[in-house]
Parts: sequence; structure tokens; C-alpha cells
Amino acid sequence: MTQRNSVGASLDLTPARYHREGGGLAAQEQLTLDALGPSLFDVTFLVVDLETTGGKPGLDSITEFGAVKVRGGEIVDEFTTLVNPGVVIPAHITVLTGITNSMVAFAPDISEVMPQFIDFIGGDPDLVLVAHNASFDMGHLRGACAGLGIELPKRRIVDTVRLARKTFTRDETPNYKLATLARICGADVQPNHRALDDARATVDVLHTILGRLGGIGVTHLSDLMTATDSVPQHRRAKAALADGLPRGAGVYQFIGPGGEVLYVGTSVNVYKRVRQYFTAAEKRKRMAEMVDLAVRVDGIATATVLEANVLEVRLIDELDPPYNRRSRRTQTRPWITLTNEPHPRLKVSRKIPRAEMDSALGPFTSTRQANNAIELLESATGLRSCTQRLPAEPDGRGACHLHELGKCSAPCLNGDRQSAEISAVEEALGGHVRDVADASLARLRALAAEQRYEQATGERDRLYSLVGGAKNYEEFRSLVGNQRIVAAYSTGHRWEVVLVDYGVLRASALTREGESPEAVGEFLDATHEPLEEPKFASQHVSHDEVRLISQWLLREGVRLLKVTAPELLSRSTRGGDAIALPTRPSRAE
Repeated sequence: MTQRNSVGASLDLTPARYHREGGGLAAQEQLTLDALGPSLFDVTFLVVDLETTGGKPGLDSITEFGAVKVRGGEIVDEFTTLVNPGVVIPAHITVLTGITNSMVAFAPDISEVMPQFIDFIGGDPDLVLVAHNASFDMGHLRGACAGLGIELPKRRIVDTVRLARKTFTRDETPNYKLATLARICGADVQPNHRALDDARATVDVLHTILGRLGGIGVTHLSDLMTATDSVPQHRRAKAALADGLPRGAGVYQFIGPGGEVLYVGTSVNVYKRVRQYFTAAEKRKRMAEMVDLAVRVDGIATATVLEANVLEVRLIDELDPPYNRRSRRTQTRPWITLTNEPHPRLKVSRKIPRAEMDSALGPFTSTRQANNAIELLESATGLRSCTQRLPAEPDGRGACHLHELGKCSAPCLNGDRQSAEISAVEEALGGHVRDVADASLARLRALAAEQRYEQATGERDRLYSLVGGAKNYEEFRSLVGNQRIVAAYSTGHRWEVVLVDYGVLRASALTREGESPEAVGEFLDATHEPLEEPKFASQHVSHDEVRLISQWLLREGVRLLKVTAPELLSRSTRGGDAIALPTRPSRAE
């Protein structure tokens, strides 16, 4: 795709050109397996029914197994056997099931039958266990396995009682008993409290339920596993809007009735993620409202997950979708710097020349965060906090209360430049906040020890703001200060290769299996003209994009193929990563 950045430069983020020119760069990887798992037609269902003594789950509760394997609407195999429970079957249970003590007298016990049943389950991880009132049957299976010291294979479980409640109305059935449903569904076998016959009847009920659910978009295994969630039918029926979306990494956009973009998201599998909006219970009221409004979903395939994440940030900044909560206008986030006057003070600035990044700290996530950091630096260094511009020589104005409290050297009175204070602030503005942070931590602990929790909370918030700004500064300086970075990361059998100019993702690609990442990196480097050097720190790129790229570059195993200013990347972080912060002041301190 071709995507424009905030300054209008056209950025080719995909490697399609390389294919046309005969290169070896891989296109968007297509998944060979259905992204939602197998379709229901291809799933093997193992329908289970147990007869018991009526006692608690354990070694002496099961009297009969009945199980039917079905796939594609056809019976594949059956398993049935009586079980000697080792205890007397109560008379009322015999009346109900017809299973007598003499019938099970010479039957195998559970220690012999359970391993056979586990073998019958088999090794298919997508096999689904089905039962009518599944908690009863699964409870007895787990109880027997626990008594034998063996483990029941973990498989997905479907309860036809719960599915029936979603499928049949009270006008259709007076209750959800197996016998009633079997009659309504026209089952070939009527249940009679014998395990195999009841399992066969459950098969017919299951097939009827699946037929009905298919009409509202339940067509795959993942759909079935959420079919009992509280999803309105009109929303589930819209799952077809996901058809045709990329099966790999990319960005999706929910489009409203007027063609407006309602929401932008990203996923490693766009098709699967978008279907989940329609088939899984959405507990967020705003998102449920958005999904109901949407009439279309557009998708953009990307070569890598990083590219998808970056594109999402750019689209949100550009389109300002009403249902996205991500902050907007991230390129105008505040920094803090010293004023240019005889007696400097700290100020908030939203436009920092790139050449002056070494003397400005940020970007901060909000003006409040920036002001918090300013308050901490002023408190820690003694730099004047008054906002008036002071002349080089005193003009007769009086000092403020901070001088009386001993918190300011009052250059307004004596005209002395606060050289030591300014040097300490300049050190912090260069990302070296360790001394200030240590002093703040000591003050925080002292306030907590004195049970001055309100003041301690304020100190903690100021400390978090300062350290957060220092961390952001390190990320921004290392990337925006580099004209070009080409790097690669192995995903196992493929390599992701990215090209970054001044913190802007220019291109990303996936290698073919066995292909050299160096060759792909050289191609990207040769086919992308360098981006124009920015005049301001955030001219080309937002902090959100810088953060995404920085996190990608810090992953273990990333290989740097080209770096124009390696000293910036190798510089140790003097911000958030180097300082252990408390979550909140503790009354126990």
C-alpha cells in the first residue's frame, strides 16, 4: 500500500516493487489453514453419554459408556460398554436405566474402560466433546480419571442444553430435556436412559442445532465456541462483513452508513479479529454500538505486524475515528525546555527544533505531565519557578514568598545568575534524571513514613511524569537522531526487515524461507531515497510511532543491518528503564 505521512510525503510501505523487478522479497504471507480453525463440516465431534449409579463422581459411579464420533454429518465410529462400578446399583436407578446389578457383574471395571475411552478420543486437538448437560458427564469423567491418577485429554466441550436454549424458543419446546428435543428434531433414535441410544439421539439434536446456527453465521469452530455468548442475532448475522479481509497482519476500518470511518484497529489476523466483533459477546457498550452501526469493514494487508501497528497510528491521527480512544495529535505533544533570557526558567513547548533536542526533555503524554516534571525539577534544583521575565540587572521589584521560604535564590533581588541550578536542570533535560529521581524517591518514602499520604501521592505523580518524559526522550533521540536504520528480526523461518528514516517507518518486508535478510535490507536501502531531514523533532513522526519502532528494535534477536548514528542507539537509557518506581505510596513503609 502507499500511505501518506503527516507531512504529505508518499511512503511505500510494501515490497511489491521488488517482486516485479524479480527480487526474492516475500509478499503478504497467506495462511494455509482457515484462520478461524476448521469449518464445522470438518470438525470431529465426539458425543458422550454416561449412565451412573446416581452417586458422586469417582471410581464407583459410572455404569455405562456410550460415545459416537461424527464428522461432516456422518457417523465415523462408536464406543459403548457397561462398567462394573464395584458397588450396588440402587433400585430406583435400575428402574430408570434398566441396568441391573447382574448386567454389570462381569463387566470390566473403570480402570480398564477409562484408558480405552481415552484411546477412543484420540490425538486430534480439534476434536470437540459434546454432551447433553455436559457438566454432569464431564464431571463423572474427570472424577474417574482423578481416582485412577490419569488425566482426561483436554478438548473443547460443547453442551447441547446451552446451545438448545439459544436455538429453540419456548414456543417450540416446553423444556430442554433430551427426550423432548429429540422428538422435536425428528431424531432417528429416541433416548431411553441407555448410554449409546442417548448419545445417538444427542447427535441428531446437535446436527439440527448446527443447521440453525449456520443461518446466523456460526460456520466455524471458533464461532461455535462463542455461540452461547450473549450476542444479538442481528449482530452475529453481520459476520459476513469479514469475508475477503486479509488472513494475515494488517489494519481494518469499520465504515458507517455515511461512508465515515468509525473505528480503526489492527491484528495479526485481520479476518479472524473482525469476525470476533460479530460472534463474541462485546462487553464494551461503545464498541457494541459501533459494530451495530457498521455497514462495511475495509482491510489493508501489511507485510509485518510492525507495519500494521504504525499504519493504525497514522490512520487514527489522520481520520480521527469517533470510536477510537487512542490520543490524537500526538505530533504536538509537549516538551519542557529552558527559556532564552538572562535568568532562564522552565517552560512547556510543543515545537522543538531538532538541533535543540539535547536541551529539551520529552515528549510528554500531556501538558499536565509536563508541568508535573517542571514542578519536580524546580523543587529539586531550586531553579526559579516564577513566570515573569527578569532583566539581567535587578529593577527594584520585590521577591516572592519562595525566597522567604528558602526555595529560591531570588535573582530578581540580587541579579545573580542561578548557574548551579541551571546546570542541574540542563543535565536533566539531557535525559540524566537519576539524581533528581533518587532525591524524589527518598522524599516520597519520608512522606509515606510520616503518613502524609496526600503529599506522597503528589510526589509520586511528579516523579512518574519526569521519568516517563526521560524514557520518551531516549526513544525519540535515538530514532529521530538517526538518518537511517535498517534492521531485521527472525520470526523463526522468516525475517522481518524494516527501514526507518528519522524515526519514520519507510518500508517493511518479509523474506522468503532461507532468503538473506541482508539482501532484502540492501534492496530496501537502495530503492528508498532518504527522507528530508526534519527541522523539528516531531515534524515527520509522532511519538506513538517512535514508541512502536523503539519497542520492535529492543526485541531480543534484532539484527542491525545499517545505522547512521549507532552511538545514539547504544546509549544506555537514563530514564524509566534505569529507575525502579513504586506503584503507589504504601502505608507499610
